[in-house]
Amino acid sequence: LCSFLLFLTFMGEENQTHVNEFVFLGLSQDPQTQVLLFFLFLIIYLLTVLGNLLILVLIHIDSRLHTPMYFFLRNLSFADLCFSTTTVPQVLVHFLVRRKTISFAGCSTQIVVLLLVGCTECAILAVMSYDRYVAVCKPLHYSTIMTHWACVRLAVGSWASGAFVSLVDTTFTLRLPYRGNNVINHFFCEPPALLKLASADTYSTEMAIFAMGVVILLAPVSLILVSYWNIISTVIQMQSGEGRLKVFSTCGSHLIVVVLFYGSAIFAYMRPNSKIMNEKDKTISVFYSAVTPMLNPIIYSLRNKDVKGALRRVTAK
Repeated sequence: LCSFLLFLTFMGEENQTHVNEFVFLGLSQDPQTQVLLFFLFLIIYLLTVLGNLLILVLIHIDSRLHTPMYFFLRNLSFADLCFSTTTVPQVLVHFLVRRKTISFAGCSTQIVVLLLVGCTECAILAVMSYDRYVAVCKPLHYSTIMTHWACVRLAVGSWASGAFVSLVDTTFTLRLPYRGNNVINHFFCEPPALLKLASADTYSTEMAIFAMGVVILLAPVSLILVSYWNIISTVIQMQSGEGRLKVFSTCGSHLIVVVLFYGSAIFAYMRPNSKIMNEKDKTISVFYSAVTPMLNPIIYSLRNKDVKGALRRVTAK
């Protein structure tokens, strides 16, 4: 990853000689609004860090949470923590300064990391839906299918797919020339916003990003929908009302996370030839860059009985 970043920086210095930094317009130009947004984003970030760190610590120290579902949840929390930390601290600083700038190398690094952890999260959410499918639809074979090494391979595959999509999207985005206009109508660096400043035709890059979106967004969503169709079919046939309630509670939480994250990401990355970054686009970006990483621990974990039990046991000590 470091070598790749150095290559991108060198490529940027060669091809982007007219642009050494970018200037963000941010979420608002009004000073009072920026102060309010600063405190709002600060609260969001603190909740994100505390919530995800709590999940990571609880899963690590409580042996009862050493199951496939919580193994994948630990990967999800780590990805959320990295995703939020890559953008929100910078946004907080920019709320307090007049000129919101980032170097070309800094912008390149931000894009690489965001795509890496964001695309990895897409894959992990799909893997988690498969885990729930096996647990509900094939409970007798769960322990033989979801072995430790199977879980490790699925997690490694998720991170590898995130790295691959990040490599492709970043390479296609940063190979373009950026001359003259360096003002980004956004609050952080990501390909759809950066392409609008390119001094060359962006069609091939847009198509590459769209293709990667099909791989890392639409394909996992399809897997999730198939998994939950089978889960719902199985749950309907259950005789126990308590069993149905437990399954719907766990799977319902996962579906809420999926809708929030995938919905906003698909809106941002699956619209080729969209040349105008408007306020609606920036608002959507807030959801998958800041809000969803904060909500994941609350929606998917902290309302879970196992996690609550682990928290009680830790605090009792």
